[in-house]
Amino acid sequence: MAVRIIDRPTPGSGQSVWAGGWFRPAVWIAGAYLALMLAWALAPSLFTSESPYDTDIEAPLQVPSWEHWFGTDASGRDIYTRVVYGTQSSLAIGVGATALALSVAIVFGLASGLGGRLTDGTISRLLEVVLALPGMLVALLFIAMLGPGAATQIVAVAIGSAAGYARMIRGQVLAVKDSGYVSAAVALGHPPHRIVSRHIFPNAMRPLVVLGTMGVGQSIVWASSLSFLGLGVAPPAPEWGAMLNAGRDFVSTAWWLEVFPGLAIVGCTLAVTVVGRYLQQRLEGRLT
Repeated sequence: MAVRIIDRPTPGSGQSVWAGGWFRPAVWIAGAYLALMLAWALAPSLFTSESPYDTDIEAPLQVPSWEHWFGTDASGRDIYTRVVYGTQSSLAIGVGATALALSVAIVFGLASGLGGRLTDGTISRLLEVVLALPGMLVALLFIAMLGPGAATQIVAVAIGSAAGYARMIRGQVLAVKDSGYVSAAVALGHPPHRIVSRHIFPNAMRPLVVLGTMGVGQSIVWASSLSFLGLGVAPPAPEWGAMLNAGRDFVSTAWWLEVFPGLAIVGCTLAVTVVGRYLQQRLEGRLT
């Protein structure tokens, strides 16, 4: 009598491809949206033939139509064109602020985690003072001292978020420093600089992939908030937050002035967060 052997999938293996693996609709949608945003930022002229500064005094506050997909503003400028061109400045500010914040955080996090008790205590107290203040308040204070502008906006957002990143990096450095493979390297007589460069730094910096990805979304929101308050990129520059600021006086009569730039901000932030969470699960081995 022949015996049939039926392979039974291990728990979760049948769902790894559909729910937890490469086929995740939310991740694909988020990735496609980010790809579109990147294309808008790199080559906006491929998606619109108009200029974000062109005005049409005969078509102010036009509702969305086939001619103007996202409508026009009070000066007759095409909102779709301005949203497309605004992607470049918004993403540049978000990526620049995140990169600067992570760079500062790496320096302070490594110095605190690898330094002695005095160095660690001093840096930790400094970080606690900064973290005691809301990040947006720190950014506002910085802009109040140096004035508004794109460069100031990047630095202000970076300063507001760097302290939190530094605390995370410090914790990672301390955890890696006490690991078994680092103790083995010390026992084998490896020099300190080699232990730091080959063992501590690479393993402690691994979470920065996720932090950097999701930090871009947070930086875009913060930068847009500053621009909405009139403390960011000066009008008539096509930046999403500045567009929200320019359209707030018409929110009851021209809803499209607020809706479409707002959707661009929310969509980009959600997409970055979804991709960041997915990368986090992949790095932690929770997805196959």
